[in-house]
Amino acid sequence: MSLPDTLVKRLHEAPVGEPEWLAEKRRAGALHLETVGFPTRRDEAWKYTDMSRFSSLEFGQADSAELDQARLDALKLDIDACRLVFVDGLFNAELSDPAPSAGVTVMPLSQALEGDQHAISEQLGQLTGIDFSAFTALNTALTGEGVVVNIGKGQAIEKPIYLLFISRNNSAPVMSHPRILVRCGGESEATLIEHYVGEQDAANLTNVVTEIEMSPASRLSHYKLQEASQSEYHVASIQVDQKRDTNFTSHNLNLGGAVVRNDIVTDLNDENATVDLLGLFFGQDRQHIDNHTKVNHNAPRTYSNENYKGILDGRARGVFNGRVYIKRDAQQVLGYQSNANLLLSDRAEIDTKPELEIYADDVQCSHGTTTGQLDENAIFALRARGIDEQMARGLLTLAFANEVMQRIRHGALTDRVERAVAGKLPDRFNLESLVEDTSL
Repeated sequence: MSLPDTLVKRLHEAPVGEPEWLAEKRRAGALHLETVGFPTRRDEAWKYTDMSRFSSLEFGQADSAELDQARLDALKLDIDACRLVFVDGLFNAELSDPAPSAGVTVMPLSQALEGDQHAISEQLGQLTGIDFSAFTALNTALTGEGVVVNIGKGQAIEKPIYLLFISRNNSAPVMSHPRILVRCGGESEATLIEHYVGEQDAANLTNVVTEIEMSPASRLSHYKLQEASQSEYHVASIQVDQKRDTNFTSHNLNLGGAVVRNDIVTDLNDENATVDLLGLFFGQDRQHIDNHTKVNHNAPRTYSNENYKGILDGRARGVFNGRVYIKRDAQQVLGYQSNANLLLSDRAEIDTKPELEIYADDVQCSHGTTTGQLDENAIFALRARGIDEQMARGLLTLAFANEVMQRIRHGALTDRVERAVAGKLPDRFNLESLVEDTSL
């Protein structure tokens, strides 16, 4: 797919005064993007996601990070955290609250580049190369801002690290390309929240790349909450390098966006590395949400568990492609994968493709997928108890999502998901009792 002329021009406008190693990475990303172009449905990895309109869209670049406190309060999560705020891709220091904890460093990429450039140059692009996709090449070519997180060895960070990316309703659409670099020291433990939220009618592009390096025996709980407006494009790539005895838990929560694409790849490179991939996507109207995941079992005695749930209403379309790859001689691996989908409308659609690719013979693996609609008998049972039909459908939809939601450890995140999926529910309803009620 050809590139817009304005984008081609931007690809060759190198920022003034940046280090040569970064300029070289930008040039390589730009050259790769110009060579391959944006994906089409002829590309297997994009078979179900039509990006044909993308080549005709024009995105500018934000020139300020201005946002008042009231607008921030309406969009952010109410959590006690180390918070960095970005507005249309630009860092807003006044609205941020770094609240530094001992043993952890969290700073904007621009600030980190003023310090140890050698460390940044080694880390940026080490896990996510420009050849991963056209959008990672675009991110490399146009990265303007981002975040660098370094968690010290043996540190257990109590407060979450909260990265808030706000997309404004601008007079003309803009694009941003955040780059997030995370290093978890040995035997450390932390929680990282990436939150992408758009003002109503915002029509921007957010194209983010996250690279996470996990040293031996480290633990990281990663939340990605995506609440873009229903006129926005959101593309994200998360790649994780796991060493011995590491534990990575991903909560991928998608509630917004016109066209959304998430790629999550984790490499289990040493024994006893464990990953849990938990996902929930909720689409309505004409939203399109595409989740691609890949777990690479590159070493013996590694473990993965994946559970994705999709809820689609209106004419929304979902895509799930989950792949578990087990390398030759990676014996005694456990790998499980499940994708269940709930269609609330006869016009909603899901394309699901769970995959196992196994080259070892001493493994335990399974994968499966289901798609269905709400049980009319269960709706009738709730209505017989005096609950109106809309509320009954909301409760049952929430019960379907509960297996993923009960793993969320932050109430503010749970509240956002509940309100999106089921609306505001009266306090007298208890979701756990509904799920456990065998009469339904």
